[in-house]
Amino acid sequence: SRTKRLGMMLNSCSGQNLALIDVKGFDPKDITVTVKDGKVTVSAERKVECDGGLAKTSNYKRFVKEFCLPPGVCDKEVTYSV
Repeated sequence: SRTKRLGMMLNSCSGQNLALIDVKGFDPKDITVTVKDGKVTVSAERKVECDGGLAKTSNYKRFVKEFCLPPGVCDKEVTYSV
């Protein structure tokens, strides 16, 4: 399978860039972003199974990154795009 190189950009509504996170190997639908109590958590996971006839293989990948928002940035102001 082809690996996609995706970057997720987190911004505040004041136009301030907060982070650029590399989420290589994940589809946008596999990525979850939560903002709560001044912390941002970006997580993604995927599982790929291949049946080669004689053997069945599975590949599981998980990514989690958490960081605190800068002072003055409210949870409700955070937006993101992939």
